[in-house]
Amino acid sequence: MTENIGMAGSIASEGLAAGAQRTRFWRAAFWTVWAALLVVKLVLAATLAPFGDEAWYWQESRALDWSYSDLPPATAWLIRCGETLFGHGVLAMRSVFLMLGAAVPIVLLRTAARLFGARAGWQAGLLALALPLLGTLGLFALPDTPLTLASIVALDALERCVRTQRRRDWLVLGMVLAFAWLCHYRAAMLLLTGLVFFVTTARGRAAWRGPGLWIALAISSIGLVPLLIYNIEHAWVALGFQFVERNPWTFHADGLVQPAEQALVCTPLFYVALLWAAWKCWRRTRDGVPWDLLAVCALVPILGYFVLGCFADDTRLRLHWPLPGYLPLLIALPILWREWMEGARRGTRRALLAATIGTLALGTGAVFAYFVAAATPGGAIGLARVKAFPEHWVGWNEVSAQTREILAQPRFAAATLVADNFMLAAELDFAFDGTRAVFTLDHPLNAKHGRAPQLAEWRRDEAALRALGGAPLLLVAEPTTRRERERAAWLASLCQRVDNLVDVGKLELYAGRKRYLFFAANARSAGADAARAGDCPGN
Repeated sequence: MTENIGMAGSIASEGLAAGAQRTRFWRAAFWTVWAALLVVKLVLAATLAPFGDEAWYWQESRALDWSYSDLPPATAWLIRCGETLFGHGVLAMRSVFLMLGAAVPIVLLRTAARLFGARAGWQAGLLALALPLLGTLGLFALPDTPLTLASIVALDALERCVRTQRRRDWLVLGMVLAFAWLCHYRAAMLLLTGLVFFVTTARGRAAWRGPGLWIALAISSIGLVPLLIYNIEHAWVALGFQFVERNPWTFHADGLVQPAEQALVCTPLFYVALLWAAWKCWRRTRDGVPWDLLAVCALVPILGYFVLGCFADDTRLRLHWPLPGYLPLLIALPILWREWMEGARRGTRRALLAATIGTLALGTGAVFAYFVAAATPGGAIGLARVKAFPEHWVGWNEVSAQTREILAQPRFAAATLVADNFMLAAELDFAFDGTRAVFTLDHPLNAKHGRAPQLAEWRRDEAALRALGGAPLLLVAEPTTRRERERAAWLASLCQRVDNLVDVGKLELYAGRKRYLFFAANARSAGADAARAGDCPGN
């Protein structure tokens, strides 16, 4: 009997040692991949030119305010913080976002480890690094980076809140939700998710009886204060854009392709695995902790954004919308897979799991390869041949260099710089580090992206340009931002916006995919007669 007890103890010790060894393996794998991806992102962040939205947010960072016509203020504040610390440049602009993006998988793995053990935590962290939407997070100075970090920290805090009911956890939850409001109006989905949890689950309903939930809600509302101040001062222009102007609010069938879009960006097999995990979490909600929380925090954003995508904005990128819903599924997947592997047909299941992880890693690798190609002229041309031209990341350095050369000519010594759309204006402003004012003509892109009211407030729009009546100008136009059938009419309209338009140069890049035209002109006074379109260069 003593021998049996000793043997059992020996087997248990060996099992614990093997488990600890496996945990150490997954921990080493996570930190290796995390560090490698961070190095790659640092190199790309220092190499890729900012695309239009990034440059625009940089402009907002040079004019700090309670909020802006397109977004809450956090993105601009974070860019300003990066450039204050590290100076002007693309890497400095993106530096804080790189750090925030690198923190997301760490927070996620800590939550998973607390719920399912250390090994499952490291595995969840690896899955987060391998998911293309998360693996590339922080590479660009965009609001989705801080919003995603706020989403996973809020999930972590909420799990602690309903488990421990500690006041400090409710305080953290409130502060994170307040920060989310400062990142994007899509923070409303986090509040909706929480509401569903607190209404539909037993643990959630119990929280209404304590002070913690009310404290968290009160603190979270502080994040709305800057947004309300800005909207009240500006006739609710930001809310009008986000909830009225950019959304048709009628059913459009192209929203039904969202699952196919998500399968593409998540890789098909892994997307199926995410949906399977969501179903398994839902099936286990009656088991309580932690499945009720994971199921609600996954399904509400995923289903909510799917329904929203069928009625809301149908012209802008929406691939990143459901990302907060994938975070709890990444936490659950390692333990669900481990249980699944214990069933029959282990060989088949092991092969399917290997194919899922393999294609996921290849998908993330392909995304990084795309950005590497976009960072090189030859690579961008190659992408254009396969109809994957990275138009948002190329051309800006070249047009800025040629603009600088033309402005160096004596005839343009006193010229005011003007671009024909807000993205080009923002890129030129970034290239000149804000040392000279860059005005913008009233372009359809300005209104489409909600930037026209902000340009008017900054007095950088066409109306402000006319106040300079007669002043010499250098106008830089980018006809390739318009559809081919619209370009002739747009160029013809330039003569109706400025006076004495004269060609002074052009720049054609990437086999004509990027085209810029340079004109000398004079600012037109308000009320001046429009020139005939036939008098315009190029007509």
